[in-house]
Amino acid sequence: MSIYDLTIEELTDYFLKNEDKKYYAIELFAWLYSKEKRITSFDEATNLKKETRERLKKDFSISNIDIVTVESSKDVKKYLFKLNDNEHIEAVLMNHDYGNSLCISSQVGCNMGCKFCESGRRKKVRNLKTSEMVEQILKVESDADLRISHVVIMGIGEPFDNYDNICKFIKIINHPKGLNIGARHITVSTCGLVPKILEFADFPYQVNLAISLHAPNDKIREKLMPISKVYKIEDLMKAIKIYLEKTNRRVTFEYIMLNGINDSADNAKELARLLKGINAYVNLIPYNETEALQFIRSNPLTIAKFYDILKKNNITVTIRREFGGAISAACGQLRSKKEDI
Repeated sequence: MSIYDLTIEELTDYFLKNEDKKYYAIELFAWLYSKEKRITSFDEATNLKKETRERLKKDFSISNIDIVTVESSKDVKKYLFKLNDNEHIEAVLMNHDYGNSLCISSQVGCNMGCKFCESGRRKKVRNLKTSEMVEQILKVESDADLRISHVVIMGIGEPFDNYDNICKFIKIINHPKGLNIGARHITVSTCGLVPKILEFADFPYQVNLAISLHAPNDKIREKLMPISKVYKIEDLMKAIKIYLEKTNRRVTFEYIMLNGINDSADNAKELARLLKGINAYVNLIPYNETEALQFIRSNPLTIAKFYDILKKNNITVTIRREFGGAISAACGQLRSKKEDI
């Protein structure tokens, strides 16, 4: 088991069960996560007794993922990691004017099968452990020599299909003695698992929720996202309204712009009607084309018209800044290139 799988409460329980002092758990947590310390071996935790360090080495591992390759472009780095079982995942570092944001993976592969998504081209192998998500942040911070201030769980995988580990991950990275990343700087993106959205409404952390919508109606959405055959847009919107009532947190709707599929003026008007009166924020995303998938991104003029229609209908909307045009930018693309070799 990885030491990074433990919350501070679980680490405290471990020390107490081994008749050690509670404050040792707090000190070890700081040794693991403090940017000034950030140990890579239990032997480096010199404030702990040698007996305790030996027991930790016996009971826990401390590094379980390795950086394989890094692709860089202006303000962006894309990381390919190898896991202990030789599977691969990705994370993307983006430098914004408000800080450094890391988009992490939550699964090896994905079973949601979104037609436009490179990740869904390779089925889910397994969920990531909490530690494997935490280590994506630690490895990138070490490699890039910077602090990650924002985390988006929107890489390979459907986060709510790995719900318990995601929640534990959030608790660890948000803890003041952990990575101390503010709850409002953490975003979880889901394609629309309605029962988990309802459950997440009771999660006691003020993290952000993003919905991968990508269509204004079921007819289009079912062609793009198989999940829409299980949970219709009507069901999704009901769940979101309950979420909003409980949390009073604005929901982001992600909308990938696909040429001739979901980008018409009528589509924009329908989307505006769907979101009318909801505390929502729409993020229009120029599609990252890949060789394996035949979708084409909407042209800039079409995206601008779509944006204008939403604005005129009082929908808060932005066009996502593009990152990584010179690298394997699409989610899952770097992993697919590795697996295709």
